[in-house]
Amino acid sequence: MRDEINVKKTALIAVSDKRDLAPLVTSLSNQGWEILATGGTAKVITSLGVAVTQVAERTQIPEMLGGRVKTLHPKIHGGILFRRGDSSDLREIEQYDIQSIDLVVCNLYPFRETIGNADHTDDEALDQIDIGGPTMIRAAAKNYKDVLVLVDPADYELVVEALQAGMDGLSNLPLTTRRSLASKAFSHVASYDGAISGYLAADDESFPGELTISGVLQSNLRYGENPHQRGALYRAEGITTSGLGGYQQHHGLSMSYVNVLDADAAFRCVSDFDTPAVTIVKHTNPCCAAVMNSEPSGEALSGLYEKALLGGDYVSAYGGIIAVNRIVDFDLAAAIRDVRHPESGQRMLYDIIVAPGYELDALEHLKKKSKNLRILEVEPTGDRARGLEIRTIEGGFLVQTPDAIEDITLEVVSEVGMDEETKRELRVAWILSKHVSSNAVVFVKDGVMVGMGAGQPNRVQSARLAALQAGERAVGAVCATDAFLPFPDTLVVAAEAGCVAVVHTGGSIRDAESVEEANRRGIVLAVTGYRHFRH
Repeated sequence: MRDEINVKKTALIAVSDKRDLAPLVTSLSNQGWEILATGGTAKVITSLGVAVTQVAERTQIPEMLGGRVKTLHPKIHGGILFRRGDSSDLREIEQYDIQSIDLVVCNLYPFRETIGNADHTDDEALDQIDIGGPTMIRAAAKNYKDVLVLVDPADYELVVEALQAGMDGLSNLPLTTRRSLASKAFSHVASYDGAISGYLAADDESFPGELTISGVLQSNLRYGENPHQRGALYRAEGITTSGLGGYQQHHGLSMSYVNVLDADAAFRCVSDFDTPAVTIVKHTNPCCAAVMNSEPSGEALSGLYEKALLGGDYVSAYGGIIAVNRIVDFDLAAAIRDVRHPESGQRMLYDIIVAPGYELDALEHLKKKSKNLRILEVEPTGDRARGLEIRTIEGGFLVQTPDAIEDITLEVVSEVGMDEETKRELRVAWILSKHVSSNAVVFVKDGVMVGMGAGQPNRVQSARLAALQAGERAVGAVCATDAFLPFPDTLVVAAEAGCVAVVHTGGSIRDAESVEEANRRGIVLAVTGYRHFRH
């Protein structure tokens, strides 16, 4: 039996992402390693002036089926998987003339990038499902005690340094390092498979028997929900659509767990409106919001921001998160910097601004407001109806389809009808109620949220809070609540505050009592047939 220790060390390299190969292959070659590679990777290595052996030379089988079959061969997988200290394995690899493969460098076809192109075809997506790559990676990771596996170019330097230190065949790398790289390799394949699974299931309305949640680390956060907790943000793949998970930060402190939650809540809210909208969020609830009647309306974004701030709960807005669903222009940036608190006279302080983009002068102006102000750019959310929402519980997680805004019909059930202006106001209030924690009650006047009650165990208490916040601004306003009115008491609070119209889900066994109360008070009562709970 040949002495395996004296067999020349071999690295198998087959990468889609060909960054940073030069230092790695040069170091391997200088230490006398044989380098095996597949077609495209071999060409790159050859161009670097490093000797390379084609996989087809090792297997004596050419690449076939348009490149679909390259490495699926016993001389490749036997070389990766055999146990170096096992006499039976050693006899077999000698019998079948299988040479050792001691390092596998592999990352996978660009499936995610392909499906990220809006114009991709299904055949193009299927072509980017890697078969040989995941198999090699899993084999090497399974045999990590004897075989090193690299799936991330960021880890090449680890091997380069070890080779330059004269480590014989990398054998002196700690087992913990090998195990960590193996774990990373399995995660790489699992994430890749999760993206494929999500893509193939995108049009399936049923929930799968097994659900894979795939995510890529976007950033380590400053801390979790509280400073003693750690936190990280992962971008979901194959589960949700675009949104805050892929934010670009232009300025300010790093994000915390709560920052991400609040920014997501703010941007989701404005994204539900077709016309320009501004909202200010505190603890995931909008405390100020304003929506333009039409676009173009002649109203500047800066004016819309001032309407939202001055017409809403500006006390809570201090230290909040601003979101806008249009490109931030200089006038809006100036208003955010310069508009003062109506009571204290101080300029408003904000933690985060979220928008789909910024004009250059607006961005530079905002950066001057505070070194801590986080300025985020977020790609407008796509078709949320195609994604899934996931929420953890102790020992598991819940999954649901998104609460997508439907093209609802407001059905008037009162004697008093509604004109187009009232209808528009009710629709704005109804959409805003979706983004307020249950039990939610929202007052809107002239496209501005003037009162809001959230998170109360009973709906009538939320209505009282909304009325208290709105004060005189409630006169002539409309009211929306996120579910049906179980009793007329919420309607009574809204009417007595001055609201002229109320919209709710409908469907209570006491609906007739609410209709009777609306008729008695001479206000509009409309139903939607949809509920918008947010817990």
